[in-house]
Amino acid sequence: MSEPYEAADGLVRVYPAAHAGGAGLVWAHGGGFAFGDLDMPESDRVARELAARGTTVVSVDYRLAPVPAGLDDVAERPGEHFPAGSDDMVAAFRWTHAHAHDLGIRADALAIGGTSAGGNLAAGAALRLSGSADAPALVVLAYPTLLAVQPAPDAALRAALDADPEADRFGPAAVLWMYENYLGGPVDGAPLTAIPGLATASDLTDFPPTLMINGEVDELRVSGEHFAATLASAGRDIEVVTEPGTHHGHLNRPDEEAATRTTARIAARLKTLTP
Repeated sequence: MSEPYEAADGLVRVYPAAHAGGAGLVWAHGGGFAFGDLDMPESDRVARELAARGTTVVSVDYRLAPVPAGLDDVAERPGEHFPAGSDDMVAAFRWTHAHAHDLGIRADALAIGGTSAGGNLAAGAALRLSGSADAPALVVLAYPTLLAVQPAPDAALRAALDADPEADRFGPAAVLWMYENYLGGPVDGAPLTAIPGLATASDLTDFPPTLMINGEVDELRVSGEHFAATLASAGRDIEVVTEPGTHHGHLNRPDEEAATRTTARIAARLKTLTP
């Protein structure tokens, strides 16, 4: 694999696959819309491993939401609210599609995806691109957050969260704050591209085939499963996997076996785009 390089005026970092003519993936890291970078494992490590398996990965350095004063052990930092990150995701996908030949990617085998908040950005971008000539061939969502106000977990998930306090980090108040900070205001009336889990079946008639991999003990799994059920009711191609023995963000812990399993699942699905 060639070394990664910056492109599109610094918007993306390209991880070339060993051989041209394969699938491509436009990929977004997580971090609650306000944190994260291209060097975190779920961005850099995942991109390197997928490139080694034959997919060119274009990792997006999207604009982050502000970090307000008052958060424990976190410095205040300016940023940009929605739709800045969403616009960057769409721009990165369109740039990649337009330069697919130069990147060694089959334009009809270009996917979009991300982790956690990056999964939200990917799903929102897919909504914006659906039905267009450059719509993604596949959407890959790893433990995404897709609802600002999500249903309560069922009894089994609630019990698992209660038994593992370290995993119980995404209660209603924390998730709502994350979205209000991303939007720069209340969630009421927010567009579907910011909160894709609000989509109805009629909103998803052109949504691309989707692979979703959720954490097992992760309250955000509720929003992913809700969105997956809506995709299924719309007759869309949706595969949902709950990665056993995981809580949120396992791709950021590459020493865990689950991170290797999830990366292999993604690589295998991407390979089906170029049989």
